[in-house]
Amino acid sequence: MSISAELKGIVSGALKSLYDLNVLNEEVLVNETKPEFEGDYTIVLFSYTKPVRKSPEVIGQELGQYLVDNHQQLITGFNVIKGFLNLSIVDAYWIGFLQNSFANNAFGKEEKLNKKVMVEYSSPNTNKPLHLGHLRNNFLGWSIGAVLESVGYDVVKTCIVNDRGVHICKSMIAWQLFGNGATPASTNTKGDRFVGDYYVKFNDEFKVQVKELVAAGKTNDEAEKEAPIMKATQQMLVDWEAGKPEVMELWKTMNGWVYEGFDATYNKIGSDFHKTYYESNTYLLGKDLVETGLAKKVFYQKEDGSVWIDLTADGLDEKLVRRKDGTSVYMTQDIGLAEQKQKEFGAEKSIYVVGDEQNYHFKVLKLICEKLQLPSAEGIYHLSYGMVELPTGKMKSREGTVVDADDLVDEMIAIAAQKTEELGKVKDFTTEELERLHNIIGLGALKFFLLRVDPKKKMIFNPEESIDFHGFTGPFIQYTHARIKSILRKFEVVGNEALNASEPLLPLEKQLIIHLEQYNTILKDAATELDPSKVALYVYNLVKIFNSLYAEHSFGNAESEEKKTLRLRLAQLTANVIKTGMNMLGIEVPERM
Repeated sequence: MSISAELKGIVSGALKSLYDLNVLNEEVLVNETKPEFEGDYTIVLFSYTKPVRKSPEVIGQELGQYLVDNHQQLITGFNVIKGFLNLSIVDAYWIGFLQNSFANNAFGKEEKLNKKVMVEYSSPNTNKPLHLGHLRNNFLGWSIGAVLESVGYDVVKTCIVNDRGVHICKSMIAWQLFGNGATPASTNTKGDRFVGDYYVKFNDEFKVQVKELVAAGKTNDEAEKEAPIMKATQQMLVDWEAGKPEVMELWKTMNGWVYEGFDATYNKIGSDFHKTYYESNTYLLGKDLVETGLAKKVFYQKEDGSVWIDLTADGLDEKLVRRKDGTSVYMTQDIGLAEQKQKEFGAEKSIYVVGDEQNYHFKVLKLICEKLQLPSAEGIYHLSYGMVELPTGKMKSREGTVVDADDLVDEMIAIAAQKTEELGKVKDFTTEELERLHNIIGLGALKFFLLRVDPKKKMIFNPEESIDFHGFTGPFIQYTHARIKSILRKFEVVGNEALNASEPLLPLEKQLIIHLEQYNTILKDAATELDPSKVALYVYNLVKIFNSLYAEHSFGNAESEEKKTLRLRLAQLTANVIKTGMNMLGIEVPERM
């Protein structure tokens, strides 16, 4: 049990004993005491004034004295400031925590909850390579899975690949027109980038044709519809849906090139999935559910044969679920896939990591599933995250202004190499060790920068800022971990040796232990709120506190053997928590750098 949970329990009991006031443990507000006040943890008193009919100051004095008198093994003193009760925790508690954390190899890991959660992320299109936006998506999805696993959930990571539709046909038509039989191998180009280049070529040619038709007297709308390359693309989509052999063969070939490229990128960035779904296999799902919805009067049919749902009473609008020609729409597919995934895995919660431009879509999806009374409905959760942009602004795939994920990762690794060379502390590294170090630093900087921001917020990514070795960055944390490991290599840490509490803890020692003790609580908060930025901020603050302690007090030449043992044990636990915390973000930490 965390110290915060323990305090909530004893305060709840004290309120009952003193005032016959029934307050649930979770209703007791406990915060870490602000640095400018004396104490370790603070109890907020204002909600008790009305039922107790006493001022916050009087309640604080009475409650504080009761806690000191009846819980001397935990609380050593108190003070009351403007309705806040600040409690000081006995040093023995913190020493005991430090001792027990070494005996407990699972520190930072909770017992299995026997609950399954599905996390869907990445969702790429096979007409272009992964880009910067996909990186935030992948890092968020993977990290959320890791955090949920750490608090006991059984996590299933899935991906849906958008491998069909008019946008795929655009790349295929452009390759037929301009490819001259070229392949990724013949041009020495990564497969997903190779296909993406033809998507850009399509758009370039489309613009030229539209301009020519407008010059010939067509309106812009007419020109866009009648452009030969667009008409050819639409015909190809019809041929694909009809299963025309030569179209299917080209589609499989070009998608195969893309998948090879995707796999290389996923391997490079450390992203993986337990199952990948393909839209070409799922786009017919949900058609039977339309009939179910009609029978239940959840859906209605218009005179032209199209099927809709009226959500105006729910504050939304009318939504098409089947076209008049009988074909399904994206919403229908998603309803069907939600049901299939539920049958397949039986997850209690299905988290969709998708950008905030799809907020409306997921509101409608959940609502329709609820009205159809599908088992999957209750667990549908849209983790809506803000878009990531560059300092130069938004990116556009069709105009070729997107920053490819591979290019960005390579740039980060190159910057990491430059920065480490400037620091000049890696002269004894082999070429292989240096290459690995640059990869760890570059990728770590990228992931940390994209994960340190609340997912709901939009953000601007700046490569140079992300790889600074000072401040709120991955390399700063990685460097501190390497520094701690260097200290521990010099001095032996005996994990089973009993710690002595005869010397009082110094302020920075206690501050570091208090912060370490909060690790499990932070992981639970991050899991509850599906927010890895909480872990990033926690680890950064941990590193700052450790560096302050290291700057103020010696470890190897401490003032006593007791202090030396304490600080080295603190250093060891700090290194462990940095490593596991960064691993939650998908980031490695080097042993030396």
